[in-house]
Amino acid sequence: MNVEQARYFMIEQQIRPCDVSDSKILALLAHTRRDQFVPQDSQKLAYADIHIPLGYGAAMWTPTLEAQVLQALQLKRNDQVLEVGTGSGYLTSLMAALAGHVTSVEIEPDLSRTAGERLAAHQINNVTLAVGDAAQGWREDQKFDVIVLTASTPLLPDNFRNSLTIGGRLLAIVGEGPIMKMTRITRVAENVFESEDIMDTYEIAPLRNAKVPERFVF
Repeated sequence: MNVEQARYFMIEQQIRPCDVSDSKILALLAHTRRDQFVPQDSQKLAYADIHIPLGYGAAMWTPTLEAQVLQALQLKRNDQVLEVGTGSGYLTSLMAALAGHVTSVEIEPDLSRTAGERLAAHQINNVTLAVGDAAQGWREDQKFDVIVLTASTPLLPDNFRNSLTIGGRLLAIVGEGPIMKMTRITRVAENVFESEDIMDTYEIAPLRNAKVPERFVF
């Protein structure tokens, strides 16, 4: 695989046509080796616009979705970020390059360990990895400028909104398939939140133990 050529085509043929125009994000994608964050047997698919299975029911997002999420997050250099679902560590690395610090929580210990090894190999030091279940929220005593859920949730728990700083942004894929909404919530005041649907997306697997609607039983 010609890595440089594959990354060029990923950006020019997949990402730019999906209205990702932020120069910082495009430059970051151009020099970050996505193939070094995918499982060994999937490296030839690293730059294809497909979901790549990671095991344990998890999967990497497509490069296009990753880029769209990065653009929607509007990351700033001093942002404190919470990522729910570390996965491969690739999105973690991209956010770490744009923000101040990333706390990334993964429910599956093996995925967290492997992601940690990849991040260390790339000398990415402004990341704290944690193993745990953050499907309903994480560390109520800590506030974050940015929160991103890397799997879907049928219902979005209020704990995530309440963990935002004033001006903080939360990005989550909400709903149940086949079509879901990528939603950005901004905390504009202590008890005031603005919600915006960024885009529709096809079915994304839910977080393990995600909150679900109550079902009527007849």
